[in-house]
Amino acid sequence: MTFTILGIRHHGPGSARSLCAELEKLRPDCILVEGPPDADALIPLAAEQELIPPVALLLYVPDNPQQAVYYPFAEFSPEWQAIRYALKNGIPVRFMDLPQCNQLVVMDEQVLPEDAAGQAAPGETHPPDPFAMISEAAGYSDGERWWEHFIEQRRESGDVFAGIIELMTALRTGSDENPAPENQRDLLREASMRTIIRAAQAEGFQNIAVVCGAWHAPALMDLKKLIKNDAKILKGLPKTALAATWVPWTFDRLARRSGYGAGIESPGWYEHLWLVQTNLVETWMVKVAQLMRAEDLGISPAHAIEATRLAETLAALRGQPLPGLPELDEAVQAIFCFGDESPMRLIREKLIIGQRMGKTPVETPVVPLQRDLAAAQKRTRLEPSASPEELDLDLRKPLLLERSQLLHRLNLLGIPWGKLREARGAMGTFHELWQLEWKPEFVVNIIEASLWGNTVLSAATNKVNSEAALARELPALTRIVEAALLADLADTIPDLMARVQQVAAISADISHLMGAMPPLANVLRYGNVRQTDTSMLRQVVDELITRICIGLSSACSALDDDAAQAMFAYINAVQDAIGMLQDNLQVAAWARALEQLASQDGCHGLIRGRACRLLFERDDADELTATRMSQALSPGTPTGQSAAWVQGFLHGSGQALIHHPRLWQIVDQWVLALPEAMFSASLPLLRRTFSSFTAPERRQIGEMARSGGRGVSVGSEVMIDSLRSEKALALVKLILAS
Repeated sequence: MTFTILGIRHHGPGSARSLCAELEKLRPDCILVEGPPDADALIPLAAEQELIPPVALLLYVPDNPQQAVYYPFAEFSPEWQAIRYALKNGIPVRFMDLPQCNQLVVMDEQVLPEDAAGQAAPGETHPPDPFAMISEAAGYSDGERWWEHFIEQRRESGDVFAGIIELMTALRTGSDENPAPENQRDLLREASMRTIIRAAQAEGFQNIAVVCGAWHAPALMDLKKLIKNDAKILKGLPKTALAATWVPWTFDRLARRSGYGAGIESPGWYEHLWLVQTNLVETWMVKVAQLMRAEDLGISPAHAIEATRLAETLAALRGQPLPGLPELDEAVQAIFCFGDESPMRLIREKLIIGQRMGKTPVETPVVPLQRDLAAAQKRTRLEPSASPEELDLDLRKPLLLERSQLLHRLNLLGIPWGKLREARGAMGTFHELWQLEWKPEFVVNIIEASLWGNTVLSAATNKVNSEAALARELPALTRIVEAALLADLADTIPDLMARVQQVAAISADISHLMGAMPPLANVLRYGNVRQTDTSMLRQVVDELITRICIGLSSACSALDDDAAQAMFAYINAVQDAIGMLQDNLQVAAWARALEQLASQDGCHGLIRGRACRLLFERDDADELTATRMSQALSPGTPTGQSAAWVQGFLHGSGQALIHHPRLWQIVDQWVLALPEAMFSASLPLLRRTFSSFTAPERRQIGEMARSGGRGVSVGSEVMIDSLRSEKALALVKLILAS
C-alpha cells in the first residue's frame, strides 16, 4: 500500500506537464487532489466537453451568498489535468483539504483549536517569502522568476517531484516553531489532508497519487506520526451548510492583480507555455504581430523575426536556456513598439493576461434565476464576454429593445453587467450606448437576487415594489419609477403611481418636488420610444408643476449661499424638465413663477440672476432684462449679491453679453465702478463664472473688453476676395434651396 506525493504549483503549466507524465508512469488506482471535499459531487461534470476552462468551483452559504469561496481552474492547472486524467481512465478521484463548511466558519470567526499550534511539529509554517533565499542564491530577482524558469518552462519532468519535496522540506525546517494564526489554519488543512489520505488507504487503494501545493508536500509524508494530533485538532470544528456549483471564470480573475491569493502574473503566457510544444518564442512573436496588425499597427514579418533574435540573445546574455517573459517583453517593446510603452499595455491585457472566459454545461446545478437569465441571454443573442465591449441599441427594433430591458432589469437587481452611457448620434434617445463586461462574481449577485424571484422579470418586479414601499422621499421614488419603466416592469406601474401620489400629497418640501421632476419628465417625453404607457404619469406631473410654481417664491426667500446653490441646481433641473415636456400651459406657469423670482426682494442674487436669464432666453426682452440687471448691479446693492446675480445670469454661456451691447455696457460699468477692495473680493466669483464659458466666447469677450465694448470687427487691412466669396455664396444658396 503506497502513496506518492506530487507537489505542484497552482496554475503552473510546467507542473501540469510533469504531473501528466508522472501519472502515466504511476498508473494510480486513486487520485486525491487538493480542493474542497464539499464539492466531490461536482467532479464528474469535469468530464463534460461543455465544461470549458477557465472555470471555478463556487461554494457559498445559501442564506448568505456573499459568504463564498472560489476554486479556479485553467486548462493548464495541474489539479484540472489530474481530474481529467482520472475521469478519462475511470480512476476514483476526490478532493482533499479541510472542508469549506469548516473553513468558512474558521476564517470568519477566527475559530482555531487551542492545540493547533502547540502540537505542531517544528517548521510547520513558512516565512513570508520562502523562495527568496533560493532565488537570490541562483541569481534571480525574485522567487517567481526562479520557479518559472526551473519548473514551468521545463519540457522534461525527470525527478522534479522528488526535488520539490527535498526543497520544501529544507525551507520548512528553517521556519519559526510558533506559527502565526493565519498559518495555524494551514495546520488544520494539512491535518485534514492526512486524514483523507488515511481514509483512502483504509478503503484498500494500493497506489494513491496525492496532488497538492508544493508547500504542503513535506507535511503529508509521514501519516503515522500525527494520527492522534490530527484527530484531536479536527474534532468538534464548527461548520455551516454549503451549496456548490461550477461557474465560468476569466483569465483576468486568475491573475494575481485581481487579488486572488494563488494568482499568477501572466495567465495568457502560461496558456502559451502549456499549448505550444516547440518554437515557443517564434509562435509568441507571431501572436504579438497578429494582435498589433488587428489594431491597424504597421507590423511586418521582419519585426517578428528580429524580435525573436533579440529575445534569444537576451536570454543567452543572462545565462538562461530559454527566453522568459521579461526577455520577450523587452524584445517586443524594442522591436514592435520602438521603445514606446503604450502598445505594451494592449499586449499585456490581450495576450499576457488574456481575455479568455470559460463555459459550463447545462447540467451544472444553478438557481432558477440563473437558468432564466441564461435563456434570456440566448433569446436576445447577448452572450457574456470577458473583454469590455460597446453595445449600441436602436430602441425601435424589437430585439434591441428587449436587450435594453434585460440590461435595465439586471441593474435593478444589482447585477451591473452593462453600464448605460449617454445616447449618441442623430437618433438621440432612440439609441442607448452600453458598456458591457461580464465578471465571474456576478454569479454571487445572481444567487442573492434569486431571493426576489425565479425569473429576471419577477425578481426585478418584486425588488422594485419592495424599494418603493420603503421610499420616503419623492426624488428617490420617482427614480424608481423611471427605472421600472426603462426595465418595462408594466405590472408595477399602477402601484408605483399610487405611491408617488401618496408621497407627493404629504410632501411639503418644494426641493423634493423639484428633484422629482426630471425622472418623470424624462419618462413622459421618451416613454413612447420604449412603447410604454405613460398616461398615468401625466396627472402626477401636472400636480407637481402646479405645486412647484405656487411654492417656489417662498422656498427661495432668505437663502444662504449653500442653500442658494442647491436651489439653483433644482431650478435648472425643472427648467430642463419643462422644456422637455413642451406643454404651453406648464411653460406659462413656470414663466410666471420665474418673473416673481426675478424681482423678489430678499431673494438671493444667484437665484434672481438665473431667473432673469431664463426669462431673457424665453422672450429675448432686452430692455426689461437691462432694467433688472441695472437694478441688481446698482451701487446700493451689496457687492456679494451683485456678483452672485452676475454668476446666475451668465451661468453656462456668455452669448448674452456678446450679442447684446446694452447688457455688456451695464456689466462693464458695474465692474469699472467697483472699489479696489470690493473688486478683489468679487474677482474669484467672476473668474469662476467666466471660466465656464467656451474658449471662443472668452476670446470674443476679451476682444470686446479691449475695444471698449464695440465688439470684434473686421479690420480695414483685411481684403475680401470677391470672386471666391461669390462662389461661397452660390454654394450656400444651393444648400439652403435643397
